[in-house]
Amino acid sequence: MDPAFDPEKVARYVLAEHERRADYRNLPPEIAPASVGEAYAAQLALVRLLTPRKGKVAGLKIATTTKVMQQLMGIDHPCGGTIFEKTVHASPAELRLSDYQHVVIECELAVRIARDLPASAAPYTAESVQPAIGAVMPAFELIEDRNADYKQTSALSIIADNCWNAGIVLGAPVAYDPSRPLDGIAGRLTINDSRTHEGRTDGPLATLAWIANLAAGQGRSLAAGMVVITGSVIPTLPIAPGERFVFSLDGLGGTEISAK
Repeated sequence: MDPAFDPEKVARYVLAEHERRADYRNLPPEIAPASVGEAYAAQLALVRLLTPRKGKVAGLKIATTTKVMQQLMGIDHPCGGTIFEKTVHASPAELRLSDYQHVVIECELAVRIARDLPASAAPYTAESVQPAIGAVMPAFELIEDRNADYKQTSALSIIADNCWNAGIVLGAPVAYDPSRPLDGIAGRLTINDSRTHEGRTDGPLATLAWIANLAAGQGRSLAAGMVVITGSVIPTLPIAPGERFVFSLDGLGGTEISAK
């Protein structure tokens, strides 16, 4: 990391932009991170600023998992962000859109960790993280993109902005059955009781290992009780006032959110 780079300055800038409800813009060149390492250092500084307001770290997320999104942002890897305790909601949840600038919804498989994945035990693989899973459940992720122009976004700026995570809505946990593959589970989203979208989970164990390794590289562990969301099953969608989204995964129940 460049000794001149100041992650705390970046974090304060990002927080101020959120507080004044400014539309998303990439970070100004004079303070912007020049590497992935600097971007995550800024994110961790932002996490420290947000923890007194949003509670302790309750889990981690993955973003930009698809090749299309990676190509759009000029990267060849996913990105990771932090989930806070006060932004974890149980289904059914009601979303007040006025609390956000521009929130969009992703449909995901979430896993709850039953035992620690310490940084000291990295690197992890899909096989080595599997015994740590205690429960799985459908989840919505709330993405606060602040009216971003996705074609103009910088991955480094998004990482510094905590990958736009604004919370999650969790369905009821289902005890994890290692004999049942988590890959390829069919998911369905209905909007106002009309089926509109379908998809399948894609490599959630590999995703969990990736996130555990990312955390380890930052000197962080995944602790028992934390939740990891493992990537969107269905393309990201906006939600309008009066709409009710219900997302289900075969054999794992559903999660529900409505907007006002």
